[in-house]
Amino acid sequence: MSIEKAKACLSALGYADHIIELAASTATVAEAAQALGVQPGMIAKTMSFLQGDKAVLILTEGTAKVDNRKYKDTFRTKAKMIPFEDVERLIGHAPGGVCPFSVPDNVDVYLDESLRQFETVYPAAGNDHSAVKLTLAELEQVANAKGWVDVCKII
Repeated sequence: MSIEKAKACLSALGYADHIIELAASTATVAEAAQALGVQPGMIAKTMSFLQGDKAVLILTEGTAKVDNRKYKDTFRTKAKMIPFEDVERLIGHAPGGVCPFSVPDNVDVYLDESLRQFETVYPAAGNDHSAVKLTLAELEQVANAKGWVDVCKII
């Protein structure tokens, strides 16, 4: 189960006490924000893309949308979301619980600049009833992020 993998990863890094499990759904940004009592932008939405046959995760502020031009300028390829039915196989977490923790080694993780407006953010923790409260520095560390990118527009 992917929440168990995420918990093990976060525990090994000393962040077990940051994990939040909820009875309410956190599958969407709106549901997560309501369940956690935070602004929707504070939800660190994990978006999954294919670049050729390589899976890439980009964490964005909850209300941000990918700007296709910025994405192409940054990655030199068109933004192509991983099909819903392939997400769990490629990333290790099902849609609604995709997070940057405990993902296959060949999956690159990036953080979008849109997150920088918040000190604390809440990505999923492996399923659709979980989150983890992290500062941006903590997120960068536990996600093993390759770096920061600017590929979104705020709606």
